[in-house]
Amino acid sequence: MKKLSIIKKMTNTITAIGCCLLVIGMTGCADVLDTDSEMVEYEKDNTLNHPTDSVYSVLGIINRMQVIADRVVLLGELRSDLVATTSAANADLKSLADFDFLDADGNIRDNKYNRVSDYYAVINNCNYYLAHADTAMQRRGRHLFENEYAVVKAFRAWTYLELAKAYGKVPLVTEPLMTERAAEEAMQQPRKSIEEICKFFINDLTPYALVEQPDFGSIRTGEDSKEYFIPMRPLLGDLCLWAGRYEDAARWYNSFLNDRKNPVTLRTGNRITWNNPLEFTTPQIQNYFTTSSAEWISYIPMEKQVFDGYISDLENIFESTRENRYYNQVIPSKGMRRISADQTFVFEYSGDDGTSKDTVAAPRTGYTDDILVGDLRFYSNFSEHSTGGQDDYSEYASIYQTINKFWTERIITYRRTMVYLRYAEALNRAGYPQSAMLILKYGMCQDNIDLYVDAQEQEAAGDLIKFDPAVFIKTNTIGIHSYGSGDAQCNKEYDVPQPTEELASRADTLAYQIPLVEDMIITEMALEGAFEGYRYYDLMRVALRRNDPAYLADPISRRNGEVDENLRTLLMDKQNWYLPLR
Repeated sequence: MKKLSIIKKMTNTITAIGCCLLVIGMTGCADVLDTDSEMVEYEKDNTLNHPTDSVYSVLGIINRMQVIADRVVLLGELRSDLVATTSAANADLKSLADFDFLDADGNIRDNKYNRVSDYYAVINNCNYYLAHADTAMQRRGRHLFENEYAVVKAFRAWTYLELAKAYGKVPLVTEPLMTERAAEEAMQQPRKSIEEICKFFINDLTPYALVEQPDFGSIRTGEDSKEYFIPMRPLLGDLCLWAGRYEDAARWYNSFLNDRKNPVTLRTGNRITWNNPLEFTTPQIQNYFTTSSAEWISYIPMEKQVFDGYISDLENIFESTRENRYYNQVIPSKGMRRISADQTFVFEYSGDDGTSKDTVAAPRTGYTDDILVGDLRFYSNFSEHSTGGQDDYSEYASIYQTINKFWTERIITYRRTMVYLRYAEALNRAGYPQSAMLILKYGMCQDNIDLYVDAQEQEAAGDLIKFDPAVFIKTNTIGIHSYGSGDAQCNKEYDVPQPTEELASRADTLAYQIPLVEDMIITEMALEGAFEGYRYYDLMRVALRRNDPAYLADPISRRNGEVDENLRTLLMDKQNWYLPLR
């Protein structure tokens, strides 16, 4: 099936294929399960026993995912310490950034980014598909819908994880809701925590972890349809990471990255460095990931034009465009600038004899632009300049801002570098900080494991750090910190922290090292994943793990430079970390 149009056909095919968009006109449960459609589907009218039904049903679920796609990024970024809103930001964005969701009477304000019904629209479509797909049907000895069935399970689990991260505790609904009464009863059940949600879906997905994704051929203009689907093993890794099952998380990430058929290596050319590092005058971007499709693993496809379906508004929020008259609504915060500037750029160079090598650190002052200090990824992704000739009465803003992190036609769900960093987080928390440091500093391959991981940790980690030596070699891997901080492998200060004096046992040493390495990983996630929607949840995950609200509250309250005491006090209460659920 070639060149399928994704969304515009949806309304035309609903009647023909039954469950493409399962929508129930709710009234009493309007805040949870309502949609705008007046169509009511009845269970007896719909069966999934033809390949065409399955294809369009899966694409129909993707249509519903488009509604929450921007929101996933905004909820994870606007509430973090890496960005701040401008005076041009709409009221809903400001409310997100300020954690301000209640009016003076304690009632929940309407906010277009706080509509839980949009998540349950995806979930209800998934539930309907899973309940009605004819999984027993076979052709040539293969279960006909097995691949699509697994994909839909992954869609549902991913949506539930995003829902639980946003709202904290949510109703777990796994059956399609066909009536208002059924919806009301479902919403009255006890709500499940993030950990409980993760536990359920770990068990739900594990039997399908190795099922291949379906192939719908070329979608739109040459897009690989497989990239629309959530990769099962990284998703299982994420669920285990949030559930505190670190060995399991590391195993799922390793299984995905080290897959025999499709190994996932890091691209050594994805760097930004200095054109002449001994002078530090001109930065040189070397095919950084934002210009290449090779970095993403999966994404939610968005539409090009409004009349085709849902288009992304992220560019109009984060960047200056003609549509917003250059008045972007979000800017990088002082907190983002501080994290970037705190890094040390180190360059390794050959001596005069051509064989000996030495290192030099970039200076901390003397640049034409402050954001050249430290890590260069912020510089490579962000720019602003004067548009010229503007005054207080001009239609367009005087400053033009660009953040090279957004594609109008796709919202990234997984990309390879961030999977590696979560793998590092899991390894570290499982008790293997030296292995985690490989990912940050040297690159994950057997040669580096033998050089930089001691025998005791290698034996304990076992298969968790095994990689195919024919694929993962020193010449095709890289420490992620080197993407923006030079030759990180030569930075003697960037390493597994060591106690000032020998501790009583190896366990004591690990207890000292693990939280410090974790801090380094979370910082690296900020440097690498800034503006992509990860940061708030990375802080939350560690704060929950350590039972330390200040881990989240402190950086966010300082995002504008000075501590916002009111915001800090608010965030020291975990209940305020989540959107209010109507």
